Amino acid sequence: MRQFLKYTLASLTGSILFFLLLGFLVAVGAVGLAGVLVANLAKGGAPAVEKDSVLVYDLSTLIVDSPVAVDPGSVVLGTAPPSQLALRQAVLAVEEAATDPRIVALYLKGSGSLIGAGLANQMDLRQAIARFKETDKPVIAYDLSWSEREYYLASLADTVYLNPFGEVEMNGLYAETLYQAEALQKLGIGVQVVRVGAYKSAFESLTRNTMSLQERQQTQRLLQDVWQALLADTAQARSLQPQQLQAIANTQGFVFGDAAKTQKLVDQIAYEDEVITALREITGEGAEEQPGDQDNQYSFRQVSLSRYAQVVDDELTSRSASQQIALVYAEGPIIDGESSGGFGQTSVIAGNTVAHQLRQVRQDDEVKAVVLRVNSPGGSATAAEVILREVQLIQAAGKPVVVSMGDVAASGGYWISATADAIVAQPATITGSIGVVSLFLNLQNLGDNVGVAWDGVKTAELADIFSSSRPKTAQELAIFQKAVDSIYNAFLDRVETGRNLPRNQVANLAQGRVWSGKSSQELGLVDELGGLEQAITKAATLANLGDDWRLQEYPEPTEWQRFFSLFQAHTVSLAGPADALTEQMTRVFNDNLDLVKTLNDPRGLYMRLPATLVIE
Repeated sequence: MRQFLKYTLASLTGSILFFLLLGFLVAVGAVGLAGVLVANLAKGGAPAVEKDSVLVYDLSTLIVDSPVAVDPGSVVLGTAPPSQLALRQAVLAVEEAATDPRIVALYLKGSGSLIGAGLANQMDLRQAIARFKETDKPVIAYDLSWSEREYYLASLADTVYLNPFGEVEMNGLYAETLYQAEALQKLGIGVQVVRVGAYKSAFESLTRNTMSLQERQQTQRLLQDVWQALLADTAQARSLQPQQLQAIANTQGFVFGDAAKTQKLVDQIAYEDEVITALREITGEGAEEQPGDQDNQYSFRQVSLSRYAQVVDDELTSRSASQQIALVYAEGPIIDGESSGGFGQTSVIAGNTVAHQLRQVRQDDEVKAVVLRVNSPGGSATAAEVILREVQLIQAAGKPVVVSMGDVAASGGYWISATADAIVAQPATITGSIGVVSLFLNLQNLGDNVGVAWDGVKTAELADIFSSSRPKTAQELAIFQKAVDSIYNAFLDRVETGRNLPRNQVANLAQGRVWSGKSSQELGLVDELGGLEQAITKAATLANLGDDWRLQEYPEPTEWQRFFSLFQAHTVSLAGPADALTEQMTRVFNDNLDLVKTLNDPRGLYMRLPATLVIE
């Protein structure tokens, strides 16, 4: 019956979404659709790049790990971001532009506050921008107001512009969590948590009204590590000392207008039209606006990073070689079972799906090494072990596995990484969190409040152990604690073996504690600091491949994803920028909804970071 309902509902959902798609296509219009398809499918349909063009990197461009992270549902509903790039595509595009004679400059266009790349991915991009700068092509950056994270990239520019009425944010990092224990209590929703690890703070927001001492301690250490890395890089780019930027953060927070120039945070105070005039001089178009211009944003010869990436050849994937390095993406919360890969499917790491993919890679004789790109806060303990088993089988087959950590590779994300032959992370990567937790909600008081009651029969005392109609008994909690302890000890085993660390040392740095990539490297949890390309190079070295290899990325896009990716560069989001309050409430709602949707471990055991931690 369960399978019948599952497939019936799937069929019904597919029918509904078909009609939504039909309505979308009608709204777009047959002529417009045909134009998009012809433009993208025709041979040679890639965008042309004019001579003496400026490469424009809009810093709000969403930079994701996987090149196939296309959500068809968002395209159909018109909520897809206007531009989205995989990290490797973005990095390769910037590096290619450095030697492309058609590209004369790089323009970093700020968006006021939005930044589409996480901190670790920003570090990969920053290295690419630095390499572009080494070619002596000018790098220009402009924003009305520079947010701190945007400024981290913009600080590399030869000329940083600021609007006369703008400011540079320099007030440090801040992390906060929404605590909901009292609200849940008032609603009549009971929460019980079984955990191991003094610092394992996942679900703490549901059981407390304030931050625990351990959570405060580890978050402060994490922020301090990341902040110092950002300070050092930014200060070096601006020929300043980190202490100068720290003083600004402590006493000013925001540096306005001319003061930002005086304090050497920016080079020029100018309006956008003046910046565009400077860009037109670089392209050789002169200072005058082109006839018929409606918007100065488009009045200089340019190509966006998203469109330029379409014409860039990936030398690693296109080279001729029989040997392969498989780059497998594991992005999102870890869930048990299969990935539907259908409409509205959020980015998740489905245990069985990823394991199947790794199995295929292991059985492919052409694959000589594997790079596992992990960007995950963790999730299902069962699914994480399913994935790790396949990683170990790849290694047993004589193929080295290198893990490249993205913005987050913690808890279950660290579990699937622990036994790799090498782990490469950025200083700002959030990792560690070696601990286990189990969450149980009950609705008994809520039922009492609204006049709802549960009743039933059972054949054994523990038959209703997973019931949400009542709190767990002391006996039941003891059973779950035993299971949690068992998983935790297994976690320590894998770290001890995989990282070749003494057991007592692993036990001391575990306890569910979160570490930055920088601290993890010092502690032995991470081998090297660097980005994705460094991990790929490491894999080639470990497999003794020399230059005789090519890169193959997994998962390969489905036909649906290939189809919808055609629209991505031609659609814009229908949702405009929300006000601060709406944005915050939406984020809180989505965080909790995403958490609930991914808690599907069959035993209710999780290795996961706090889902509501926000660093700003």
